[in-house]
Amino acid sequence: MPQDPPAPLTASAAPQPIPPPQERVAVVVNGNAKNVTREVVETLDQILLGGDLFVSRHIEEGPQIARTIAERGYGTVLTGGGDGTFTFMVSAVVKECRRLGRPSPRFGLLKLGTGNSLAWVVGASKAKGRGLAADIQRLRVEAGSRQMRLIEVEDFLAPFCGFGIDAVVLHHKEATKEWMFKVPGLRRLATGEAIYVVSTLTRTFPSFLVRPIPHCRVINEGADAFRIGYNGSIVGAPIPKGSVVYEGKAKIASVSTIPYYGFGLRVFPFAEERADRMNLRVSTITVPQFIKNFGPIWRGEFQDPKIITDFLVEDITIEFDPPTPFQVGGDPHGVLSRVRMRLSPDPIRLVDFYAPPES
Repeated sequence: MPQDPPAPLTASAAPQPIPPPQERVAVVVNGNAKNVTREVVETLDQILLGGDLFVSRHIEEGPQIARTIAERGYGTVLTGGGDGTFTFMVSAVVKECRRLGRPSPRFGLLKLGTGNSLAWVVGASKAKGRGLAADIQRLRVEAGSRQMRLIEVEDFLAPFCGFGIDAVVLHHKEATKEWMFKVPGLRRLATGEAIYVVSTLTRTFPSFLVRPIPHCRVINEGADAFRIGYNGSIVGAPIPKGSVVYEGKAKIASVSTIPYYGFGLRVFPFAEERADRMNLRVSTITVPQFIKNFGPIWRGEFQDPKIITDFLVEDITIEFDPPTPFQVGGDPHGVLSRVRMRLSPDPIRLVDFYAPPES
């Protein structure tokens, strides 16, 4: 039976012109992240315009993706896959933009990773199905942005980095993840949260019960540093350039420009006290002390200058003896003895759903 000829295209059905890259959103997702499923990739592919979705499955692909993004001149770049993905791509894209002499795009994130500390800062929702589409639609219609300074460390731009317990936790997490994926019956239970809990309880806490506490030395390399006391008050005189900010035993010595570390854990309650400083936290806390004060520590309310000391710093060098695990933006970065870290002089623009909409 002959079929009717296709109806002619109406004006409403005509293909819509593709806007220039500066008005479009590029999304880079870590294809190896647990939450980056085929469904997520297909959803993103439907939401975004052709060529605006980049799926990276190997770290070697990152620089080429960053080069393409910088050359096309996207106005907004979102990352999906966790704090490590954000850190790596922001660092690479900013580097390429500087090489080309072009302004950097504004950056944002989709909550597709495990920790996603920045999601707590900018109001990103759990990016699955409708939540994923909703965040991108919100971004196009109403999301504003704000300036944010990151930390320059080991050729990266990161919201946080540091020595000690946090880096050891990440190292143990990777080992635990590998083990859980190999054991029949555990693979389906191996969510990001479960892996962190299991690795912390079975590896990190036991190791710190017997591990000797390293010696830590922090040297001020920049503008005056300040020690923070109760409720954010300044304690003592400013610490000038060239002086020792801290020297003694330390189980953790980390810096951040955002309050959260992941899962809403408010590790750096003074990170947003001053736009020209980052929060340095040094601690000798023991496992029993951490467990006993878990609630206040989680909320960023625990204060005891005998075991936790906070500073506001701009540019510092941290030394550890013996060499100790180090992390950058939530990714393990080896075992090091000396690292310099400074507040980046050039802020990035960060998509912020709490900020007023941009005109």
